[in-house]
Amino acid sequence: MSARQSEQMKNPSKENQPSQPVLKLGIPKGSLQNATIDLFAKAGFSITGADRSYFPQIDDPQIQPILLRAQEMSRYVEAGVLDAGFTGYDWIMENNSKVHEVCQLEYSKATSAPARWVLAVPNESKVQKPEDLEGGIIATELVGVTQRYFRRKKIRVKVEFSWGATEVKARLVNGIVELTETGSSLRANNLRIVDTVLVSTTRFIANRQAWKDSFKRQKIENLAILLNAAINAKTLVGMKMNVAKKDLPAILQILPAEKSPTVSPLADSDYAAVEIVVEEKVERELIPRLKYAGASGIITYSLNKVIH
Repeated sequence: MSARQSEQMKNPSKENQPSQPVLKLGIPKGSLQNATIDLFAKAGFSITGADRSYFPQIDDPQIQPILLRAQEMSRYVEAGVLDAGFTGYDWIMENNSKVHEVCQLEYSKATSAPARWVLAVPNESKVQKPEDLEGGIIATELVGVTQRYFRRKKIRVKVEFSWGATEVKARLVNGIVELTETGSSLRANNLRIVDTVLVSTTRFIANRQAWKDSFKRQKIENLAILLNAAINAKTLVGMKMNVAKKDLPAILQILPAEKSPTVSPLADSDYAAVEIVVEEKVERELIPRLKYAGASGIITYSLNKVIH
């Protein structure tokens, strides 16, 4: 971000000044950007222009989105330049930021699983445990967290900042601490994991003063409800079916449900409509069993939001 854009973020021009309260919201630029914008879409918000500007548009006049790297998000939120934002737990810890954590959001660029910062070495290395790296050099982007990790273990190492392509440096230094979700990049570079340094998920964070403001807190809490609802819906589907009342006990024995199935009468008094919400991976196993047990008119549909 240029100095001019940074100044604009702090002091927008008068023509851009809103006439109503606005929540200045940090959207992570980079690897989490598309996943975050997609999540907002599922929650009912349209963010446009993120590919052209650090100040994209959103179809809510009470929110002002600003794109920032996840690595620096917590610092801007802590300083009050932003009211709230999205970043990884790893960068909150790296920056030692004093912010209010609104909630954990289990989404990422590749999977819904937490990301891990791992200590890794080449497959051919003799290193089998962290202690074997005593006196060595470790390359990583997560310098502060890595230094604290080795201090806790009372292992003396030199931790150097890596400007990227850290996997390549694994054979130039003694080890690396690198971020992984699936481990595929490490395997592709013939690296193996020695230990996990930190587990990280995306966090929705707020400036502590902004959290005390009634308008901003309400807006942040509403966003948290909608975004979590969109995440909950990702792995769930709705199912509807018609069931003869004589077959209803057998069908209900088969069905899992969030609480219990919804059973509604039909115009034909000999039949009932049954509706449930299930895990998507369970749906494919259920449909044949339901068909064999007498269910008909079975339909499935995707969900936008699920609020527990």
